[in-house]
Amino acid sequence: MKTVLIIEDESDLAELIAFNLGKEGYRTVIAPDALSALEALRNNPPDLVLLDLMLPGMSGTEICKIMKAKEKTAAIPVIMVTAKGEEIDRVVGFEMGADDYVIKPFSPRELLLRVKAVLRRSGQEESASRVINVGSISIDSERHLVAVNGTLIVLTSTEFKLLYILGSRLGRLQSREQLLKDVWGMSHMADTRTVDTHITRLRTKLGDSGEMIKTVRGFGYKMDKE
Repeated sequence: MKTVLIIEDESDLAELIAFNLGKEGYRTVIAPDALSALEALRNNPPDLVLLDLMLPGMSGTEICKIMKAKEKTAAIPVIMVTAKGEEIDRVVGFEMGADDYVIKPFSPRELLLRVKAVLRRSGQEESASRVINVGSISIDSERHLVAVNGTLIVLTSTEFKLLYILGSRLGRLQSREQLLKDVWGMSHMADTRTVDTHITRLRTKLGDSGEMIKTVRGFGYKMDKE
């Protein structure tokens, strides 16, 4: 049973989300404020976090930033749930390490589908038990680990999936639309800048090795040793 931590100060909405997730077989924990959210993350890390951005005591983006800075919680996927739907808000959310972004108001069905999609891609979907080596980068698909020159690199579940796909398709051009479909599971999603934001974050975390992820202007990306 997967556990979803719902960080939401609107009690009615939090309970509605918990009810619908419960019907689908998920265990839920509700945290109405930043303090209880951080305590829940510290004591019982969940499989996924639904995170409101406007919270008493601390913003959701700050909570996400704290999560991604700690090895114990860095890989936990985050879906930001917020009324702030401007493009800049979504960009900031993805830059903070969010795996998806849902704008209020939303239908419970839509949220459930997004939860399933994020959990599916954050799990060890790749059945092959192998390590992909691309230059100085080592991608362990079985243990969900990435190392650069032997040093472990902390990636979010989405960043790992993105890197795994690029590494396993070495030298092959991948359009932004194809990456959206394969990584995010959203072929209908029009904002391909989501891909660009995650590529930028991934390159930064990989350091000099990030240069192996090549931009193909007007098309997308590929990974190459050269």
